[in-house]
Amino acid sequence: MIQSLVGMFKDLMLFGSFVSVNSGFPMPLSAEKEAEYIQKSLSGDKEATEILIKHNLRLVAHIAKKYQNYPDTDELISVGSIGLIKAVSTFNPQHGAGLATYAARCIENEILMMLRAGKKHLGNVSLSDAVGTDKDGGELTLLDLLAENDENVIANVETKLQIEKIMEVIRKVLSPREYQILVLRYGIGGGPELTQKEVAKKFGISRSRKRAPRRLLRGGT
Repeated sequence: MIQSLVGMFKDLMLFGSFVSVNSGFPMPLSAEKEAEYIQKSLSGDKEATEILIKHNLRLVAHIAKKYQNYPDTDELISVGSIGLIKAVSTFNPQHGAGLATYAARCIENEILMMLRAGKKHLGNVSLSDAVGTDKDGGELTLLDLLAENDENVIANVETKLQIEKIMEVIRKVLSPREYQILVLRYGIGGGPELTQKEVAKKFGISRSRKRAPRRLLRGGT
C-alpha cells in the first residue's frame, strides 16, 4: 500500500521531514554501523530498518537533483523515498551489491516509473489507476507496482510479503491519525475508498491545517 503514498508524504513520513534542506538529512552511517543495522533489519528489527532509511535520505535528494527540470521537487523526493523504503525492506547483501548501489537503482526506477506514467500530480492518483500492462498483457495498477519495481531491481519478491514489510515501516513513521487517514482515503485493508471530502469531514481537516494530512486526502473530491 505504499505507492498510494506517492505525492502525499512531505512531513508525514520520516523522509518528508527532511525534504527541503540538504543539511537537514542525517549523515550516512559508517560502513560498520550500516552492516550492523542491515543484519538487525534482516532479523526483523523494525527500528534498524527505520534507521537505515533515515540515514540514506541524502541519496534520495541526490538522485532527485538529476531531474531538476521537473516542477515539483517534493514529489520527486516522495516518490524516490518509496524506492528507498523498498530497497531497505528487500535488500539482500548476499546478492553482491551494496545497500547504496541497490537503493540508488530502486530510487531512480521509482522516479522513472512515475515520469513514464505521465502523472504530474501523483497525489491525485488512485491505487486502482492503471499505469500500464504486465508481461502477460494484464492491466497494471499502482497497487500492483507497489510490490515490484521495473526490470530486475526487486525481481522475485512476493507481492504480498513485500507490501506487509513496507507497511510495517510506514505504520511506524506515520502518526496513528495520519495512518488512519491513509487507510480510509485509499481503502487499505479492504475497506471502501472514501473521498477527500468524506475523510476531511471525519477528521475535521480544514485548509488551515498542516499540509501533510491534506496531501493524504488528495485523490478525489
